[in-house]
Amino acid sequence: MIIRFRSKDGQYRLSCEGDTPFQDVLSELVLTKLPPMDPQTLSVTMPGPDGGERSAGEVGTQTVDGLGLKNGDMLMLKYTASSGNEGGGQSISGKGSVPESVGISKVIDGSAASTSARAAAKQSALDDELDRDPGLIPRKRGPLCKHTDKGMCEYCSPLPPWDREYQADHNIKHLSFHAYVDELNAKVNKKEGGSSYIPPLKPSDFAINRRCPAGHEPWPKGICSKCQPSAITLQRQEFRMVDHVEFENSGMVNNFINAWRLSGVQRVGLLLGRYARYDKIPLGIKVQVEAIYEFPQVDREDGLVLQQWDDEHQVEALADELGLQPVGVIFSDLSDAGRGDGSVICKRHLRSFFLSSLEILFAVHWQLKYRNRCKWSETGAFSSKFVTCVVSGNSSGKIDINAYQAAESAEALVTADLVCASTHPDQMFIKPATPDRYVPDIFYQKINEYGLQVKHNAKPSFPVEFLLVSLTHGFPEKDTGLFRTTDATALAPSAFPVENREYLGDHADLRTLQTYFSCFHTPSNTDPDTFLAELSSFHVLFFLFCANSVLSDADRRVAVRAVRTQDPAVAVQLLDSDGFKTLQTL
Repeated sequence: MIIRFRSKDGQYRLSCEGDTPFQDVLSELVLTKLPPMDPQTLSVTMPGPDGGERSAGEVGTQTVDGLGLKNGDMLMLKYTASSGNEGGGQSISGKGSVPESVGISKVIDGSAASTSARAAAKQSALDDELDRDPGLIPRKRGPLCKHTDKGMCEYCSPLPPWDREYQADHNIKHLSFHAYVDELNAKVNKKEGGSSYIPPLKPSDFAINRRCPAGHEPWPKGICSKCQPSAITLQRQEFRMVDHVEFENSGMVNNFINAWRLSGVQRVGLLLGRYARYDKIPLGIKVQVEAIYEFPQVDREDGLVLQQWDDEHQVEALADELGLQPVGVIFSDLSDAGRGDGSVICKRHLRSFFLSSLEILFAVHWQLKYRNRCKWSETGAFSSKFVTCVVSGNSSGKIDINAYQAAESAEALVTADLVCASTHPDQMFIKPATPDRYVPDIFYQKINEYGLQVKHNAKPSFPVEFLLVSLTHGFPEKDTGLFRTTDATALAPSAFPVENREYLGDHADLRTLQTYFSCFHTPSNTDPDTFLAELSSFHVLFFLFCANSVLSDADRRVAVRAVRTQDPAVAVQLLDSDGFKTLQTL
């Protein structure tokens, strides 16, 4: 039989049998039809003059026939919208959840509640600073100006940060993210219009809506124009979330590449750093990389396999105390050219690929893990600032770094489970449609040899370049940052074994710590500057405070403060602590 329901959000229909428990009917209704709501507030008004309003827990214990319902009966629903903080483990009956009943609150927490939490989260201080900055591009007085020095005309007035001519003249391939947002705001929320505010950003969503308010069965039993996603047209993304990647010292990159030089196998690591303004692009953002943490991994000549990362929370906690955060990943793809001069093979170029389809999916995985909080988005989050760097050979046979991000459309395609890697690294494969996966029409646009924009069908595969955004990278003129790489009177921090490099014979233990710190050799004549230089290494700090438990939390705070302030007097406090003296004794 068919039972109909009417609520403030629309009408719905469900098929059921007479002996079906009404609790199962309501659970299916909440899971597949209703918008996010609090199941504890759900009440049902039965048909007929004697129906009356009853709670879901009261009617859920009976069957459809037991309630006297007939085919086509209309029931009225009342409920309140979900606030996103309900406790899990409650079923529609109001009792503790059992294996046969679905925890509705848990379903809400897994979808809409997480969106509400992101919407309530605040964006970074850097984003707030860039939001307040109009980013106008100043221009000097030119030969066409007819006014005095204090005047201004159309030839010398400041340009908006999204000006396309300025972008072309300065060889800027992509708008900065905040310039892109300002351009959308200027079009959508015009100040002179006085209309209500409309969020300029909406994350792409290519999945079918299984909570369609039209009243039909969810996909694959039913579909309509309200729940069916529109056709997808892929284009090169005109903006980028991050504009530049800056490695604060060259020693950490050289130390990372040394793993390949010594073993011939590839390596991957997590970039730890911070985000800052990038003044070479209007309203630009750059990543300042301070350290590289190397994951537990199995390395091979042509790839690698990541292992279980048990130290994730410890690494992130230590980075947070140092004022850092995960900002990207870096991996190597190097092969010796065999000439005996240190040159390497150029694998990635215009005629092959820059990031393979599998590597783009890898980048998307990390970008979805570290989302970008944004107040201009409908959901409170938009894309990610997480970057992916590749160490490979360039056209000159030298080792070079290239930085990329996956486009926002790539994140949406992966979230909707529409794409997978292919055997051709420059092609992304579109998955076939199944009862659980609706695949809309997908196209991509490119300019042909005649300068015309042409639309192509993306099935069964399409070029990965439409999912890729390239960034610039560089090094400061002088090595800066928290961690030192060379010191005339001390060992280089790179001499301390890097974590998870046991296959190279590098293993950090108390013996290597004794060899590394000069204060263990001459305890009575320790130079504070030398000790601070030796302490200023992320790998040393990770071993001291994450890989063993000799030092206390108080010692940890002193060491972090010494590294952040680069104050030898604070480093002496660590030397004089009971925990460090115990470490010296061991």
